[in-house]
Amino acid sequence: MVELHVHLDGAIRLETILDVAKKRGIQLEAETLVDLTKLCTMEEPATLTEFLSKFNHYMHVIAGDRDAIKRIAYEFVETKAKEGVVYVEVRYSPHFLANCSVTPISWNQKEGDLTPDEVVSLVNQGLSEGEKDFNITVRSILCCMRHMPDWSMDVVELCKKYRNDGVVAMDLAGDESLNCQAYPGHRRAYEEAVRSGIHRTVHAGEVGPPAVVREAVEILKAERIGHGYHTIEDEALYKQLLKDHMHFEVCPISSKLTGACDPDFTKHPLIRFKEDQANYSLNTDDPLIFNSTLDSDYRTVKKYMGFTEEEFKRVNINSANSSFLPEKEKEKLLKRLYEAYGMMENTGF
Repeated sequence: MVELHVHLDGAIRLETILDVAKKRGIQLEAETLVDLTKLCTMEEPATLTEFLSKFNHYMHVIAGDRDAIKRIAYEFVETKAKEGVVYVEVRYSPHFLANCSVTPISWNQKEGDLTPDEVVSLVNQGLSEGEKDFNITVRSILCCMRHMPDWSMDVVELCKKYRNDGVVAMDLAGDESLNCQAYPGHRRAYEEAVRSGIHRTVHAGEVGPPAVVREAVEILKAERIGHGYHTIEDEALYKQLLKDHMHFEVCPISSKLTGACDPDFTKHPLIRFKEDQANYSLNTDDPLIFNSTLDSDYRTVKKYMGFTEEEFKRVNINSANSSFLPEKEKEKLLKRLYEAYGMMENTGF
């Protein structure tokens, strides 16, 4: 399987949070795994605001701690390998994990000496060690945050610095009502990304209207759309993106629990994507908070949306083709998938 939309800070093991909190002498609101699970996870549909509030319960434990940051990256790779993932792109905001050279400092941390630059280096180390140990290919995407436009140029510069060390793209995440007309820092950063050959994805159309997707494509020159469910409300835009083979990073369970889509999976926009043979991937988004695995999302779409094995194969091949890997590495990934699917005779390999 291939996964293209999963957040590192939304994929941390609860056991790790408890362990790191103990080592750092940080008092948590919950002291047992059962209680922490109740505190940090969602079981019923809510709002995006409620979802985002979950991070406040544990991010202060990991942020600013070098060992913890490298550890969560390494453990992430191990988890994905156990799920049967052969390639994954994991995303995160380096500024959210830093406590130096960033304003404001997040999660009520005290100022320290861990910069966003060093955060990227630490995550890269953890991911690289995990790759070697678990026979899986992992790359990372660095996130800009819509409410912090002053961080965005830093993000694109970090993408440029680490482009040969695991970082393959940049993303824009956060409140979709904060558009780039009001926050031109994002537009400038994405323009620099285009000039520099940095790949680009944007969270758009998750809870926001199709206009946010249009802005992502036309203004920010996004090559992929994170979520994109509400695109189908603008038929002309949707048909144009179908024609352009735009890739939608779909997260089924996430979209229900955050209130992004109708909680009835049989009414999910993904069914339209499937019927139209759109270019999309299936992803977990934030498995810690949704108490899910990639298998959970696959089982969900099979049960409620009529997915077949052939569609799963098509989805993963499209995902590999839409990955931000360099072409030669992409070819290797595709060959691995074709071999696993017994499709070598139908390809050019």
